[in-house]
Amino acid sequence: MKRRQFLKGAGAASVAAGAMVSSTAQAAPEYKWKMVTTWPKNFPGLGTGANYLAKLIGEMTGGRIQVKVYGAKELVGALEIFDAVSRGTAELGHGAAYYWKGKSRAAQFFTSVPFGLTAQEMNSWLYHGGGMELWEEVYEPFGLVPGAAGNTGVQMGGWFNKEINTVSDLEGLKMRMPGLGGEVLKRAGGTPVLLPGGEIFPSLQSGAIDATEWVGPYNDLAFGLYKAAKYYYYPGWHEPGSTMECFINKEALEALPEDLQVLVRTAIRVANQDMLADFTAKNNRALEQLVNDHGVELRKFPDDVLNKIKALSDEVVAEEASKDEVTKKVFDSFVKFRDQATKWHQVSEQAYLNARNPLA
Repeated sequence: MKRRQFLKGAGAASVAAGAMVSSTAQAAPEYKWKMVTTWPKNFPGLGTGANYLAKLIGEMTGGRIQVKVYGAKELVGALEIFDAVSRGTAELGHGAAYYWKGKSRAAQFFTSVPFGLTAQEMNSWLYHGGGMELWEEVYEPFGLVPGAAGNTGVQMGGWFNKEINTVSDLEGLKMRMPGLGGEVLKRAGGTPVLLPGGEIFPSLQSGAIDATEWVGPYNDLAFGLYKAAKYYYYPGWHEPGSTMECFINKEALEALPEDLQVLVRTAIRVANQDMLADFTAKNNRALEQLVNDHGVELRKFPDDVLNKIKALSDEVVAEEASKDEVTKKVFDSFVKFRDQATKWHQVSEQAYLNARNPLA
């Protein structure tokens, strides 16, 4: 009996000691990391996605890594995070790869391509189609290790203060649109403008830009874009499955013990799936609020406009890919995967959705 009581007491002491160690680890992490983002602090979906990832890294590592998140302009500017992580000012960066076209044209393919891959297809290409290996190759010269850290799904076409009935309505249009979509807009006669999220609303409201795309109803409602534009167009031909990224300073990653390296990479992968689920759950509720409560006019791009934009997109993407060997290598992999995914989805996803919604 005494032995049992002793063992019970020893067990309790062990648990208490373990709790003390855990508490100590939480109070004094072995690694204190910074995460800089392109998003406004705590912005729904994207900013909160960065927060979730930081929290997840802390939890999965038992508090051994503590990550502090900095919104755009808190530590560095929104479009300065790539350089900040590359030089070691911060260990993690949370953004979108198409912002870094000036570093490498190939980077654009790892966010989204006009009329390209959906979220499901992007993840398949990255994880099982060679895309991640190519992404790592593109970021290697900058001392960065990339990871897919979220996806918005198919985005909206954007906010406009005039109707878009023909392609000619895009001529002279100043529109916030980054990446390859912006190049397509330029080919259609418009003027693409690259702005970080925090500058979109005031620019649209002041008339500095005539139109903007951002993400979709969940994010667009939070930004209040309905206060600055009347027409809300779909579908988002320019971003059919936009991957968000978390890139890591390579030296900082390799300085971690192997188990922590695995946990950080795994946390990024978990956050990737969580963001897509978040957007899927909340977009339609937000869309109904925009239309029913705020009087937004929801419009579908005319088929003639979409057909012309698709033709221009094919030209622009092919031309962009031909400008250097690395981009061509990424493009070839992307297109090969898209073609086989399209064939499969014609008899799976697309066929099912057509059967479920025959009048859609």
